[in-house]
Amino acid sequence: MCRNIKTLFNFEPLATEEEIRAAALQFVRKLSGFNTPSKANQQAFERAIEEVTAAADRLISDLVTNAEPRDRALEAARLRERTLARFGSKS
Repeated sequence: MCRNIKTLFNFEPLATEEEIRAAALQFVRKLSGFNTPSKANQQAFERAIEEVTAAADRLISDLVTNAEPRDRALEAARLRERTLARFGSKS
């Protein structure tokens, strides 16, 4: 799976439309092998992004869980700590 695609379900606050679209863009880029498609493929690329965004939005909306929502700020802080422990400081 693409490392740039983040989990969007069960967070407080909820995933934004921009976050869902960004994940869809990364997914389509990974599948197609294109970072930026040619003019000949642009329409298909954009249509795929829109379709994946809609499917992801439906999926996130339809999923249910009994788990408490995760806090985005806390998860981001944990990720920074793991990154620092793994790679050290840049100083």
